Amino acid sequence: MDHLQWTDERPTLRNPILVVAFEGWNDAGDAASISARQIAEHYHTSEFATIDPESFYDFSSSRPLIRLNEDGERYVQWPTNSFSAAVIPDADRDLIVLNGVEPELRWRTFSEQVTKLALEFNVDIAVTVGALIADVTHTRPTTVYGTSSDTDLCKRLSLEPSSYEGPTGIVGVLNEALQQSGITSMSLWATVPSYVPHAPAPRAALALLDRLSQVLDAPILRPDLVEQAAEYDSQLNELISQDDETRRYVTDLEERYDTALRSDSSVGMIEDLENFLRDQ
Repeated sequence: MDHLQWTDERPTLRNPILVVAFEGWNDAGDAASISARQIAEHYHTSEFATIDPESFYDFSSSRPLIRLNEDGERYVQWPTNSFSAAVIPDADRDLIVLNGVEPELRWRTFSEQVTKLALEFNVDIAVTVGALIADVTHTRPTTVYGTSSDTDLCKRLSLEPSSYEGPTGIVGVLNEALQQSGITSMSLWATVPSYVPHAPAPRAALALLDRLSQVLDAPILRPDLVEQAAEYDSQLNELISQDDETRRYVTDLEERYDTALRSDSSVGMIEDLENFLRDQ
């Protein structure tokens, strides 16, 4: 059964890269979904397809919302998984962005829908983005951990081979489905400080955008997000200055970061990611 819903006109694209982000447990600080929205806005993408939510959500837990339009008329807003696309003139390939909400049901069928669309547009590289809570500090550069099962991609983009074993979310299932269909997949995870797990994390979103610009080989400039990140840092600094325990914790994290910087820190980052996935 086809769950894809198309607009009237399908875009013409040159071997696009697919960027995927889901709201939910793999989106600490909303960093992944923010980065996907930002890249879509930067390249002025246009929506061309959605996935019908009927088969993939338990609406008693992921409840739809009643909204009012500009004319004051009521309508139901359902959980949305939207595909948008853009031509990137200065790059060798174009862009498709899937921004949505992690489904609760039928993950294999859902992944088949994404893979079907990707194959139709000759996607050969897909990038899933996520964010995890970790023992990191906002006073140091945000670490982004990247992994892929493709050896050449690992070398070109300084990624780690994918070796994780344990519980997974829709990102893991989707990556597997893409790989089984012959589409090279990679995953990028930004770290969010554990002492602000629920606040939006523009610093982490910026870090993901920096890595995505390397994958696209095209710039992604978002000065408004830079301003938000600066305000984020300022607010955290003020809050921490008023709490001795948190201040000591942040100082300890800074020392650990500086020590790890002088050695190979990739092992610790991998452990953080694997522990995060298992804890979910």
